Amino acid sequence: MAKCIMIQGTMSGAGKSLLVTALCRIFREDGYRVAPFKSQNMALNSYITKDGLEMGRAQVAQAEAAGKEPDVRMNPILLKPTSDVGSQVIVNGRVLGTYRAGEYFKMKTTLIPDILHAYKSLAAENDIIVIEGAGSPAEINLKADDIVNMGLAKLVDAPVLLVGDINPGGVFAQLYGTIALLEEDERARIAGTVINKFRGDVEILKPGLKMLEELTRVPCLGVVPYTDADIDDEDSLSSRLLTSSHEKVIDIAVIRLPRISNFTDFAPLEEHPALGLRYVNRRDELGNPDMIILPGTKSTMADLRWLRESGLESLILKKADAGTPVLGVCGGYQMLGVSLMDPDGVESGQSLGVVGGCQMNGESIKNSEGVESIQSSGVLDGCQMNGVSIKDSEGVESIQPKSKEASYPSELPGMGLLPVS
Repeated sequence: MAKCIMIQGTMSGAGKSLLVTALCRIFREDGYRVAPFKSQNMALNSYITKDGLEMGRAQVAQAEAAGKEPDVRMNPILLKPTSDVGSQVIVNGRVLGTYRAGEYFKMKTTLIPDILHAYKSLAAENDIIVIEGAGSPAEINLKADDIVNMGLAKLVDAPVLLVGDINPGGVFAQLYGTIALLEEDERARIAGTVINKFRGDVEILKPGLKMLEELTRVPCLGVVPYTDADIDDEDSLSSRLLTSSHEKVIDIAVIRLPRISNFTDFAPLEEHPALGLRYVNRRDELGNPDMIILPGTKSTMADLRWLRESGLESLILKKADAGTPVLGVCGGYQMLGVSLMDPDGVESGQSLGVVGGCQMNGESIKNSEGVESIQSSGVLDGCQMNGVSIKDSEGVESIQPKSKEASYPSELPGMGLLPVS
């Protein structure tokens, strides 16, 4: 059976994912067979494996560092928020269902066999498993039946490194407070603390490290310098979404929807020397971009209402009428149609008129077996398009054409659009 080590953090964004990635690469270069593991991840930016299964992007980057093909066993549970109080639950790469937070909290321990099966099968194939926690182990309202922090550490008997982020300040309070809120047996699992994202002279930091060790009786095992690592972000905590200006020639404004998903799809644009990408969530931030992008979202109807209520929809329409191209991707593409219907309550059970300009109709439906699908039909850039995005009984999503009929209207009404295939 493989040895293991677990990285937990004082909060989200402390740097757990990057440190796990680094350890995977270090152990691999030292000649060990190593794999990452995170029992439960919450993210809207996900990855589809070669088997058509869905997992968190952080574990994909970690797998690459370990020299392994991404495998859903590395992330057996993925939560994709659909609202402020609910998420789609994906188990072993397949959709289990959509649950409110309270419902999931009550049933999550039933997923422990899935977690342990994934972990043990990886452990049987590797020398070392590097485990990542989630958020903070000191969320005392969530500690009962924990399956991702100290609860998981107990299940697999993992020693823990506790990581604090010094960049925003307060790192000593983060580490001391987290340890103080743990149970005695949980504190005993902490092999050491790590201070991450440090800038400056470490000699000035050392007196604080000594005092922290005296207070917690836990050694500080390292201070990691700040690193500007350009790897895929997973959620809306990403600093990438805070980009509001640039100095490049072409200005692209991405609308920062409340439940924006897979925004890392736009990251390659940032690498082009002439393209500047910025994220906008207020009317006064839009300015006069050369292009507007409506990105994907896990909750199309709710984000469409937000777009309308924020006043951005009317402003986007004005820009489009003036000739600014607007590109819709996934949920953003649905917003560019004529209507968006949800008769079976997949999201809200309502129908909405949408931003407009593309002769497309979208409909979220469930069949007799409860399988969700999104159907689209209409005219785009002169071509008749009919298709359906279907999730089968095992949660695997596919796009299936329904017709190849073509018609060629003289022009599309409303918004100016970039051709989309």
